[in-house]
Amino acid sequence: MTRAPFQILVFPYQCLADGTPRYAVFRRNEEKGGYWQGIAGGGEDGETPSAAAQREAAEEAGIPPRLKVFQLDAMCMIPVVDVCGGFTWGPNVLVVPEYAFGVGVDSPDLRLSEEHAEYRWVDHQEALGSLRWDSNKTALWELHHRLMTGRMTI
Repeated sequence: MTRAPFQILVFPYQCLADGTPRYAVFRRNEEKGGYWQGIAGGGEDGETPSAAAQREAAEEAGIPPRLKVFQLDAMCMIPVVDVCGGFTWGPNVLVVPEYAFGVGVDSPDLRLSEEHAEYRWVDHQEALGSLRWDSNKTALWELHHRLMTGRMTI
């Protein structure tokens, strides 16, 4: 399969007994930057962003496909050289969209892929303080707001 010209971002969450949400954040391996982020990855040719988000959540965190992702409004455009290291889709494709998603999980036990060194469950403020990319912070803010105000649209 060839890579599709978009990226996805997924934040797993759980709500505690009192309704307070917690979010999983992932630290990339040192050779991949060592920074904290949500689940991130690329689409495959012919794949929709939501299908890519579902697949990446399963591959990078072991999240079962029965737990459906929902798309957030947050999205951004990112340079292709930050995604693939080069001009994968030709010299005229300089930026690609990054679509953001949330997924509620049943268990705090996730299974890491080789891309990440660790994960942790944190509250909204700690997650915001940990994340490197502004796009991750924006998506997490939206997800948190929706969870806290009951404005989830699936």
